[in-house]
Amino acid sequence: MSDSSGEFEALKEHAAEAAEIMRVLGNANRLQLLCQIAQGERSVGELEEQLDIRQPALSQQLAELRKAGLVQTRRESRSILYSLGDGRARLLLEMLLVTFGVKTAAAPDAGREAGPSRPAARQVGDAARFARLGK
Repeated sequence: MSDSSGEFEALKEHAAEAAEIMRVLGNANRLQLLCQIAQGERSVGELEEQLDIRQPALSQQLAELRKAGLVQTRRESRSILYSLGDGRARLLLEMLLVTFGVKTAAAPDAGREAGPSRPAARQVGDAARFARLGK
C-alpha cells in the first residue's frame, strides 16, 4: 500500500470540483487562453489577436474560465483585463508543463536529482501530491 493512499482517499471529498476543473481545462481554446494569460495580464483584443479566436467564442470561453475561478478580471478605462485567478490555475499549468516534459517538477526536496533512487515519474507524482484543489 502506497504512503499516499490516505491523500487519494481524501481527494474523494473534492472529486466533483476536480472533475469540473478538468472539464474546463479539457477544451483546447480555454487551455490556450490560460497559457496566454499566465504570461501576463491580457485584454480581450490581445487574446483575440494572439490566439485567432473570434468573438463570441472568445467571450464564451473566458466566461467559463471566470466561472471556474481560473481567471479574474479588472477594468481599466474601457478595457477588461484578464489575469490568473486563484493559485490553482498556475499550479495546474505548471503540472501540465511537467507532465509534457517542458519543465522539471519542483518537489519539496528539489535539491535531490532524479536517478535510480528517485525517478522523474516519482517527481511528477510528488508535485501532483501538493496540488490542493480546494479553495
